[in-house]
Amino acid sequence: MMRKNKMLKVVLVAISVTLFIVGSVSAFEGIDLKNYKNVIVLIPDGCDETVQTVARWYKGEDLQVDKMAGGGVKIHMANSVITGSAAAATAFATGHKTTVRFLGVGPRTDDLLTGFEPTAEPYAPVASILEAAKLAGKSTGLVATARITHATPAAFACHIEDRGWDNDIMEHLVYNNLDVVFGGGARHLIPEDASYTTSFGETWGGKRTDGENLMDVLLKRGYKFVDSKDGMQALSEGPAWGLFDDSHMEPDIDRQYFHPTQPSIAEMTAKAIELLAQDKDGFFLMVEGSQVDWAGHNNDPIYMTTDFLAFDEAVKVACDFADEKDKTLVMAFADHNTGGMKIGHYYTAMGYTETTVEDLVEPLMGMQITSVGLVAMLEDDTDEDLMAKVLTYWNLNIIQDDVDEIRALEPSVGLAYALARVLSKNYTAIGWTTHGHNGETVPFWTHGTKNVKVGIIDNTDLAKMAADAMDVDLDRATRKLYVDLDTVTNDYAIEDDGMGNMTLMLAGAELPISKDYMKIEKKNGGKKIVKLPGLTVYAPATGKVYVAKKALRKLGLR
Repeated sequence: MMRKNKMLKVVLVAISVTLFIVGSVSAFEGIDLKNYKNVIVLIPDGCDETVQTVARWYKGEDLQVDKMAGGGVKIHMANSVITGSAAAATAFATGHKTTVRFLGVGPRTDDLLTGFEPTAEPYAPVASILEAAKLAGKSTGLVATARITHATPAAFACHIEDRGWDNDIMEHLVYNNLDVVFGGGARHLIPEDASYTTSFGETWGGKRTDGENLMDVLLKRGYKFVDSKDGMQALSEGPAWGLFDDSHMEPDIDRQYFHPTQPSIAEMTAKAIELLAQDKDGFFLMVEGSQVDWAGHNNDPIYMTTDFLAFDEAVKVACDFADEKDKTLVMAFADHNTGGMKIGHYYTAMGYTETTVEDLVEPLMGMQITSVGLVAMLEDDTDEDLMAKVLTYWNLNIIQDDVDEIRALEPSVGLAYALARVLSKNYTAIGWTTHGHNGETVPFWTHGTKNVKVGIIDNTDLAKMAADAMDVDLDRATRKLYVDLDTVTNDYAIEDDGMGNMTLMLAGAELPISKDYMKIEKKNGGKKIVKLPGLTVYAPATGKVYVAKKALRKLGLR
C-alpha cells in the first residue's frame, strides 16, 4: 500500500510540474513596449544580486543598475533546471528554449524536463532578435570580452548544435553580415597554416581547418578590421570588426599587466553605439560582460567584483545614450548565476551580525589582480614564491597552512581555482556554493521603459520584449530565413570538399553551407552570385538543410 501511495505521489508531482512549466503566466503579458528605434541588450554572464551587492559596497556608491527598473528572470532550459550559457542565450536571443550547448536551434527531445513542451523543431534554426532587426533594415552589433565565438554572442547570429565548434560559429558570424563586432577570438578567422601580425607587434596563429581566410572575406566585404584600443577609437564609421586578442580578452583588472592595448567593455560599447547610431533606421546591439561568469567558476571575489563593475560602466554608457536619444530601450539581465557567491559563509556564521563594511571590503581592496593573473606572475612553483606573490598582488600575508590547503585542492581544480577558493574562505567574508552554474531566478534591469514595471518573466520573454520594442516578428523572420528544404523538395544533394566545406546543390544552383549567397548559372555561361538575407544552414544531427525563402523563389521552387 505504501508503495502505491509513493507512486501516486510521483505522478501527482509530475502533473504539478507539467502544469507549472506549461501553464505559468509571465509578468511580461500586457507590457507595452512599442515604437523603439534602438534596443541595447547587456548581459553580465553568470551573476545574481550578490555580485551587485558586493560591487556596490566595494565602489562605495550606487551602481548604474541600482538606478534602473527591476524584475527577475526564470532561467531553466529544455533539459535542466540549471541552464548552460548557450541554451540561456538562445532563449533570450530567439524566444525558444533549447538544450545545453545548442545555439540558435530547437532542442533535442530525448531528455526534456518533465512537462516541458518545445516551441521549435529539434535542431532546426530559429531566427534571433538580431536577425529580425537586420531584416527590418536596422544595423546590428555584438560586443563581448570573451572570444566573439563564445556562447552568448554566438546565439544571436549562429545556428549550431555545439557551442564548441568555434570555427563554424565564426563562419556564421562573418557571413551573417553584422555591422559592428568587438571582442576576442581572431584565431578563428585565420587558417591554421597562416598568421596575423598585430599593429602592436604580436603574432596570432590561426585555428581554421577548412582553408578559408575569413579575415580576407571581411576585408573584401568592406569591413575595417582593428586589433587595438587605438585602432578602435580611430574608427569613424562602420562596418567594422575589432578583435583584440587571438583568444579571450583580459579580465578588466588584469588588462594593465598583460594587454594594455585592449579596450574596456565600456569603451567597446561606446564605440559600437557611436557607429551603429549612424543608421537612421536604428540598431540592435548586444553587449556581454563575459568574464563575470569565469570569475564565478574560479570563486575569485576580486575578479567577479571588478568585471561586474566594468560591465556596470558599459550599462551606464548605454543608459546615457538612451537619455539623449528617446526611443532607445536598454535591457540588462544575467543569463544565470555562477559560483553561488554569497556574503557570509560557514566560517563567518558565528559572528555574522557583527560583519562590518571593512570586513567585506578591505580584503578585496588589497587584491590588484585575478587569481589567474596572479598564477601567471609566479616565477617558479615553490610555496615561498606563491606566498610572496599573494602578499604583493593580494596584500594577504598567508601562512603555510593556507598553502598546504591550496596545494591539497590544486590537483582537482587547478592552482588558480584552489587559490581563490581557499583564500576567499580564510580571509574574506565571501562564500561560494559551487564552481559551476546555479539554477535560481536572476535579476533584470531596464531603462527607457517609461515607468513600465516588470515582475518575474521567463528568459524567452526577453526576446519577445525586444521584438515588440522594434516591431519585428521572430516567427516571421524564421519563416523567411530558414525553410526546411525537405518540405519543398527532396531533389537536392550536399557535396563536401573533404575539408569540411559543404555545398547544397539545388535546382542547378550552388548554395554554400553556412554562407549567405548562392551561385546560379548565367544564360551566357559562368555563374552569378545572388545575395541571400540569411545563412544556408545544415543540421548534422538530422541531415536537414534550411534555406532562405528568397533562394527558393529565385529557383522557382516557391
